[in-house]
Amino acid sequence: MTATHLIDKLRELGLQGMAEAAEHHATSPAYADLPFQDRLMHLLQAEAAWRDDRRLKRILRAARLKIPAAVEDIDYRPGRGLDRSQISELMTCAWVSAREQLILTGATGTGKTHLACAFGGQVARHGLTVRYARTNQLLEDLAVAHQDGTIGKARTALARFDLLILDDFGLAPMTERGKQDLLDVIDARTRTASVLLAGQLPFKEWHAYIDNPMVADAILDRIANTSHRVQLSGESMRRLMSPRPG
Repeated sequence: MTATHLIDKLRELGLQGMAEAAEHHATSPAYADLPFQDRLMHLLQAEAAWRDDRRLKRILRAARLKIPAAVEDIDYRPGRGLDRSQISELMTCAWVSAREQLILTGATGTGKTHLACAFGGQVARHGLTVRYARTNQLLEDLAVAHQDGTIGKARTALARFDLLILDDFGLAPMTERGKQDLLDVIDARTRTASVLLAGQLPFKEWHAYIDNPMVADAILDRIANTSHRVQLSGESMRRLMSPRPG
């Protein structure tokens, strides 16, 4: 069997990563003298890497992250309130595997969305699924789902993600339906999946913001004891990073 026939057969079997590696082997003298086992291991590793990369791209497409942020881009400048050891521990994604919650708070412009998306990207790189949504938009979508009878399908779709990022929490008042929907979303993920909530309001003000004692108690009870918290501070990162006039 020629190299071309072998490569065609690998592609026919859906082994795209191995096929690409085999093409490289066929044109590179460096692989010619390698033992069979070493060449086979290289092909298998190439296939595994190709599949991992394909899965990562699929997860990131489904995540709909607002910003393509990465952990390497996190700015630890003094005054931001970021503890390197805490962030490093959170970036292991052990809290997602343990089905715990993460709360990011801070004033406008302090980088909550960027940090939330960096966490989302890191979760994806660990092979876990993630979905980003602005809180108000998600609640509006659920309100529409109630009206057209697809609320069950919408809840099921959200439940399948290992991490749900709810950004801009507390930015606008919630309807009574929205408050109940938020409770339902969080309740469905209690002990089964993780939520990252990011917003301007300090955690101590969330009860008053929800403005429904029973629903507020239920929501906070489900996240208070299983949440990690990061409080961002300092000047607006948008202003600091914007070009200065010449």
